[in-house]
Formats: sequence, C-alpha cells, structure tokens
Amino acid sequence: MAAAKISGAGIGLRLPHAHEVLAQPDCVAPWFELLVDNWLVEGGLNLRMLDAIAERYPLVLHGVGLSLGGAKPIDFDYLRAIKSLKQRSGAVWYSEHACFCSDGSVQVPDLLPMPYTQEAVSYMAARIKQVQDVLGERILLENVSTYLAYPDNEMSEGQFLSALAGEADCELLLDINNAYVTCQNLDQSLPQLLSDIDPDRVKQIHLAGFEDKGDYLLDAHNHPVAEPVWQAFSAYIHQHGVVPSMIEWDSDLPSLSRLLQERQQAEDLMQTIQHRVAS
Repeated sequence: MAAAKISGAGIGLRLPHAHEVLAQPDCVAPWFELLVDNWLVEGGLNLRMLDAIAERYPLVLHGVGLSLGGAKPIDFDYLRAIKSLKQRSGAVWYSEHACFCSDGSVQVPDLLPMPYTQEAVSYMAARIKQVQDVLGERILLENVSTYLAYPDNEMSEGQFLSALAGEADCELLLDINNAYVTCQNLDQSLPQLLSDIDPDRVKQIHLAGFEDKGDYLLDAHNHPVAEPVWQAFSAYIHQHGVVPSMIEWDSDLPSLSRLLQERQQAEDLMQTIQHRVAS
C-alpha cells in the first residue's frame, strides 16, 4: 500500500479514469480522492481496482450520503461500510458535507444547506461526534453551494462552519468553487466568507468548475476551474499557507490528460506561492 502522505495537488479519481491511471507506468498525481459510493461494492472489479490503486497512491475518501444535518438518525450500517472501505484502502481521512439531503422520509438528490443558527450548530455537532466516535478519528466537513438564504440565519456561513468545527472538534474541507458560487448567487463577499472560516481547521481544498445559467451559477462540477476561483485560491493560500488541494469533476468528465493539466496548474501555483512566501 502507498505511503500515507497527502500533500501538493491531487485529483478526484472517477471510475472512467481508473483503468487509464493503472495503465500508466509512472505515478500521475501525488494522491487521489475517491467518492465512497463508487467503491462500496461487495467483491468484483471495483474493489480489485481499489486495491491496485491503493498499492500505488495515497488516498482520501469523500462522501455525499450521511446527511449530517438531516432529521433521520445516522445510518450506522452505511457508516461502518465507509470505515471498512477506509481501512481497506488506507485512506488518510474521510470528508463529508455540512448539509442535509433527507427529512427522514424523502431523500433528495442534492446537498441542502443548514440554517446558520446556534441550534443547528449544536444539533449537527452532536451527529458529527457520533460519526467520529464510530470512525475513531476526526472527519473533514465541506461547505456546499447555496442558492437561497434562510431568513432566520443568525451568523454567516463562515462563522457557522467555524463554530461547527469547534463544537464538533472536526476539520474543514474548503471548497473555494462552492464558496464562489454561493457568494455570486447571494450577492455576498467571497473574501469575507473566507475570512470567517477558521484557517487552522482547513485541512483540504477543493477546486472545481461551475455552469453559468445567466441568473445564477450552478455548482455542476463539469467545467474547468474559473479564473476568479483560481484568484481566490491564490489569495487564500498566500494568506494562510498551502494545504493539500485537488481538482474535482463530477460530470462531463474531461480526458485524464486534460484533468492532469489542470492539476498541474494548481501544483505550479502552490509551489510559486510557497517560494514567494519563503523568499
């Protein structure tokens, strides 16, 4: 199994690229992030492929299905399957979203934001603690893209995430594309949102692309990283330091070579800033 070190710029590895990655004689990226639900299969090709990838690459896991803010109790069978997958793959950490996707009876195919209230902080923190007790470690929590704001919000999104991470004692995964989409849709300040997030809790960054629908931006993860997102990423790591960052595509996947070019752009930017800060 590959040495468990996550640093530099990685990519989100999707199944259509996995065979090509394994066919390469040399390593194509420092690390990969895997969507857990793509690999929660009993036996078969996916798990054999996972073993082969884990032998060569450090991995982290990313989930979308726990509904940490939902009304339904945590699905501990699903969580134990994630834990087993993490142990099998040697993944360094597991991340989820600061959201809900179920009201207890209906599962929706989207990641819905929480109200930014102290009540929601306490409710969700208790559920995150349950998850961390089962896993035996801290998880990373990711900000989601939003399109509407709750009228009863008591704090900003950044303040909510920081309060939640503090009360749950978890880490954060900062998706700068999601933050940009939210701020554009809600006419908010991206620098202010990012400054409200506790940088000491941020252990990973996502970079992705959105789709411009005219009246709003859609977090489609099906386009290259937009220039304003690159600029926000550059400013953030210049101010707070470099953390492991990755390129994420979920649909309309580009070729692996195109994806790796975008990864290299992130890597070059991170190295440039590191050298600039050190000099």
